[in-house]
Amino acid sequence: QVQLVESGGGLVQAGGSLRLSCAASGRTFSSYAMGWFRQAPGKEREFVAAISRFGGSTLYADSVKGRFTISRDNAKNTVSLQMNNLKPEDTAVYYCARGRAGVFGVNRDEYDYWGQGTQVTVSS
Repeated sequence: QVQLVESGGGLVQAGGSLRLSCAASGRTFSSYAMGWFRQAPGKEREFVAAISRFGGSTLYADSVKGRFTISRDNAKNTVSLQMNNLKPEDTAVYYCARGRAGVFGVNRDEYDYWGQGTQVTVSS
């Protein structure tokens, strides 16, 4: 069973930065793409960013492009999301997710394991 544990959320003022981390259990971390999603109150969970197995390719939602950076360390089984120039509309619970075998995409159904989420709140 794969476990994903997020950390690094918190309260920050608009324009500030946060770095989220996700630690994964298991010995096959580098076999899968990883992604970050977020869910704001009353809204559906949406794609934020994804990174391929060895980090050579990344995908970003238009709303975060140029502000967020996803990265991974396969030696430590971790994936991170550096968030800069945060805006109030970035407020949400952020989830780390593991891609299904052979998949690298932006849709929720392309991910099979999810963390419990970490809250990010951006004040104006």
